[in-house]
Amino acid sequence: MTYSHVLAKDLKVMDGTAIALCKDNNIPIMVFNLSVRGNINRAMMGESIGTIVGESCEIS
Repeated sequence: MTYSHVLAKDLKVMDGTAIALCKDNNIPIMVFNLSVRGNINRAMMGESIGTIVGESCEIS
């Protein structure tokens, strides 16, 4: 998913200003469910557990 898509659709992934800052600095955002036990560890270990928001990512 791209930064522009998140901003255009007003998705509540995080604050719009923070998304724009990540976009300006080409910082990818990993979006996943924090309520699922162990997901933070899975994300840190590089598992594919959510959606990546970036410059030229495919919409999933």
